[in-house]
Amino acid sequence: MSGRQGGKAKPLKAPKKEKKELDDDDLAFKERQKKEAAELKAAQAKAGQKGPMGGSGIKKWAHATPEYIASTSL
Repeated sequence: MSGRQGGKAKPLKAPKKEKKELDDDDLAFKERQKKEAAELKAAQAKAGQKGPMGGSGIKKWAHATPEYIASTSL
C-alpha cells in the first residue's frame, strides 16, 4: 500500500492545443466581433446613465368617472 492512496488525487493534465493558422476570414470575423462588443459596451454605458425607460409607471385614471366618460364621448 502506498502513502498517497487516501489523499487527494492529482488532476490530469490536458494535452496542449495546437495553434492553428488564421486566414483572412477568421481575422475579419474576430475584428467584427471586437467591434460589436465595443459598440454593445458603449450602448450599455449610455443606457445606464439615463435610468429607467419611460419613467411614468402605471397611470391611474382617477378622473375617468362614468360622468366624465359620457361627457367626452360624443
